[in-house]
Amino acid sequence: MSNYVLMICEKPQAALKIATALAESNIIKKTAYGSYWFEFERKGIKHACVPAVGHLFVLDADSKGWEYPIFDMKWVPTFNRKEGGYAKSYFKNLENMAKKASDFIVCCDYDTEGDVIGYNILRFICKKNDAKRMKFSTLTKTDIIEAYENMMNHLDFGQVEAGLTRHYLDFIWGINTTRALTLALKRAMKKGFTVVSTGRVQGPTLALLTQREREIKNFKSEPYWELGLHALFNKSLIAAFYEKGKIWEKEEAQKIYNNAKGKDAIVKDVEKKKQQLMPPVPFDTITLQTESYRCFGYSPAQTLSIAESLYTQGFISYPRTSSQQLPEKIGYKNILQNLSKIFKEAELVLEKKELKPMQGKKTDPAHPAIYPTSQIPILDKLNSHQKRVYELIARRFMSTFGDPAFRESTKIKLDVNNYIFISTGLKTISKGWLQLYGKFALVKEIMLPEVKVGDKLEVKDLVLLEKETQPPDRYSQASILKEMEKRGLGTKATRSQILQTLYERGYIFDKSIKVTDFGQKVIETLEKYCPKIISEELTRKFEEEMEAVAENKKKREDVVKEAEVVLKEILAEFKVNEDKIGNELAKSYLFTRKNMKIIGKCPKCSKDLIIITSKAKKRFIGCSGYKEGCEFSFPLPKSGNITKTDKKCEKCGYPLIMVRFKRKPLFSCININCETNKNWFKGN
Repeated sequence: MSNYVLMICEKPQAALKIATALAESNIIKKTAYGSYWFEFERKGIKHACVPAVGHLFVLDADSKGWEYPIFDMKWVPTFNRKEGGYAKSYFKNLENMAKKASDFIVCCDYDTEGDVIGYNILRFICKKNDAKRMKFSTLTKTDIIEAYENMMNHLDFGQVEAGLTRHYLDFIWGINTTRALTLALKRAMKKGFTVVSTGRVQGPTLALLTQREREIKNFKSEPYWELGLHALFNKSLIAAFYEKGKIWEKEEAQKIYNNAKGKDAIVKDVEKKKQQLMPPVPFDTITLQTESYRCFGYSPAQTLSIAESLYTQGFISYPRTSSQQLPEKIGYKNILQNLSKIFKEAELVLEKKELKPMQGKKTDPAHPAIYPTSQIPILDKLNSHQKRVYELIARRFMSTFGDPAFRESTKIKLDVNNYIFISTGLKTISKGWLQLYGKFALVKEIMLPEVKVGDKLEVKDLVLLEKETQPPDRYSQASILKEMEKRGLGTKATRSQILQTLYERGYIFDKSIKVTDFGQKVIETLEKYCPKIISEELTRKFEEEMEAVAENKKKREDVVKEAEVVLKEILAEFKVNEDKIGNELAKSYLFTRKNMKIIGKCPKCSKDLIIITSKAKKRFIGCSGYKEGCEFSFPLPKSGNITKTDKKCEKCGYPLIMVRFKRKPLFSCININCETNKNWFKGN
């Protein structure tokens, strides 16, 4: 085939979707170089839909060695890297197909990353500087045809430049600061080589987590007392607490307890209020990730991966978006009619005279909020993770059209010998949108009996509780993403990956995020000797400048040059203190490396259980007392990044470990005979 339109797609599944939607007759799948493409005709014009597999080019240093600072960089094929071999067949395929193409259309995801992927393929493989551009938010037939019929005549160079700027900044920041830290540690340890990474967003994020670690560590608990009671009315128990809540003096609490003990409760007041709960706004990326974490415990990266798989199958819109708004043009009624085939609650929405969703404040110039398309899946053909996330997105979409829910709160004041105790109740009186959100709407129902002023209640139980103030909660994987968004660290597309990197580098561990001793030491050392490396303000400043590039208010070259100037100053300061930094990191690194390998205590001899890698590269958990004859051991999965946790198995009491396979974190008991494992180790 020659003289055809070459359509550059980001992923193989997207290429198939686009070809299927646009073909006016059968599509032909052809293979070469271990990859494939799809040929079809539209309006008598030959087309070839050729997929990439994400980024086919990555930035690399233009010189060898480990010195710094360096600012010379170049784009190289991804397959040049050891871990990027998978991309070679796609590269060769596109290279071959570009030779006879008469026109080019970029069909990658419409965002800065998609534009960088398409632009690099265009200029380095196709030898073109511009092309037509399709813009779509779903991979449904209707949207793809519309995107084709109304394609842009040029690339969105604002997005291209913003994406390139981010890659350049992240590269020069990451490679220089990582080299500085790594060399400092290497020279201090005199032997061995361990990469100590940081980055433009990674550093400030670790600093943020470390600050919470310090708040918890430095927190001093204070004792306080609370008084509670159970009173009986018509065979119903009412729980109530002393109106002042925390009592800081034990003598005062004891006095109230003594004076109230053995006395009846008299209803002094009953106050009822009606509360209105407005429907939720549509999902943007962050709210989808946080809600998925709340409902299923999925990590942000895992949620995004699941959502992307649903998007490429055409079931939901593009999941990387900052928008909380749904435009009318997506066809509310059509989507709801199709959803009603699998969710009966959609019929309740279709009964409304007007379909008007609750809209949020946040917008995104590229994509609307996340929504289910009119192309509904056969639920039984989705895996369990996809099914859960799809239902969450579908129900959230339906809920935005729902009526407000109404709840009634009841506040009963009980007088016990002139001391007031408060009982609160809450019940739903009109479900509204809560019915549409279904099991994901976690609302508590606290029912109270109907009492009136003057009623006498028998106090069945009066308790004096001694408690302590608690330190702030650790960040969860969901709450840290919200905090990063609030502080302007990273983007909707990069935040979950930053978090993933911190886990992989051994800086943090556990779902309730803890910072390792070494992670804390990295931040402590940089704060002391080179604080600008982890400057939140500096990171936020460059995020704003990248937005200005996207809006054509600033030039990429100027922003990158400014970053180089800042980095030179930072690295000069680092070099002055390199020996001190290296010595402090070395002590902590050796301690943390040893500590992170300790999983728990051996059930046979009580010595440490540690992660061991054999000469044959097999991993297992064994007893540190093996030289003394203890042979206790359990095998570990062959692949995946393993970190310890502070948790124990509820079934057998053995320690739990966290294993990450690419983006998916899983928790497992180390005891392969435990019923929780089943087939855990098979195939790993």
